[in-house]
Amino acid sequence: MGFATDCIHAGQEPDPTTGAVSVPIYQTSTYAQEGLGRHKGYEYARTHNLTRRSLERNLAALEGGTDAYCFASGMAATQAVLSFVKSGQRVAVSDNVYGGTHRFFTKILADYGVEFTFLDATDPSDFADRAGRFDLLWIETPTNPLMKICDIAALAEVAHARDAILVVDNTFMSPFFQKPLALGADVVVHSTTKFLNGHSDGVGGVAVVKKEAHAERLRFVQNAAGAILSPFDSWLVLRGTKTLHLRMPRHEENACTVGPFLYQHPKVGTVHWPGLPSHPNHEVHRKQASGFGAVISFDLGGLEAARRLLEGVRLCTLGESLGGVETLISHPATMTHAGYTQQERDTLGITDGLVRISVGCEDADDLVADLEQALASA
Repeated sequence: MGFATDCIHAGQEPDPTTGAVSVPIYQTSTYAQEGLGRHKGYEYARTHNLTRRSLERNLAALEGGTDAYCFASGMAATQAVLSFVKSGQRVAVSDNVYGGTHRFFTKILADYGVEFTFLDATDPSDFADRAGRFDLLWIETPTNPLMKICDIAALAEVAHARDAILVVDNTFMSPFFQKPLALGADVVVHSTTKFLNGHSDGVGGVAVVKKEAHAERLRFVQNAAGAILSPFDSWLVLRGTKTLHLRMPRHEENACTVGPFLYQHPKVGTVHWPGLPSHPNHEVHRKQASGFGAVISFDLGGLEAARRLLEGVRLCTLGESLGGVETLISHPATMTHAGYTQQERDTLGITDGLVRISVGCEDADDLVADLEQALASA
């Protein structure tokens, strides 16, 4: 089936009891059993829920995976995937990952004896030379918020040469623009809160896998740890994926207006977006993705200039998160990446003047006008 067809139909057959076209919200904690050891495949809602399972089947189809497991947040999905590694094992991580990922790795899992090494992964050969031994490689591409690009296929070869697992956070691109599993990744994770949901009204996460061994582990962890996605939030994401193939082109179309506007503006310094030919990995991204996405970051040179812009916008909404139909704008140094130390942010280039914008689905001219009037006072 085509991508649009899968968005609308995969995992979402009409309800067998009523014929309801929209998958119902199975809001139940338990199920009636026919007798001891006899049931219809459903025992307890932490273990089985038809709404959640419909979403998992839908997302597995969209990413080209064999199975998927949904969790209460993107970080819960991350925690489940990191259950693949044990104390004494080593995880290599592309630098400039989401602040919550960095915090979880360095402030929690490191206390359990897992070693983390953060490296620039934009040059696969250089990365392979410096990475040494590792058991799992975690990458974002594009990265948050500096939009660095990792060559997924090349890094899959590096990881598999070490018998390591490659995990790709595909939140920024969504499966509409990028399919990491087809490029050699073993696991794909998303914060479903973002583009998959698309309406800024639900929090969740998913891990999509190719191998049955990984599916079996995630299935066990989902049930044993219990950080499941609720039936209602599962329904919200299903509602969102039905229009993913319609929303993502509009997001990118608007970004193709906003990105060049920012790049040419005299008050804006570096603009980080793979859609610009000036991006150092523009061609790598073009090779592995069908579009450039809608998340852009740009530098205004200092905190006060960033503050004036962020407090001056009227249509763009200052807030955490991204991927909604409305344009969201944020300040990574004090918001998404506040958990990094000042030295870490300085090393990476997450300056106090850096602003991140998730371009929404409004009229592009209105977004440009809003940014232009805010930049006038920045």
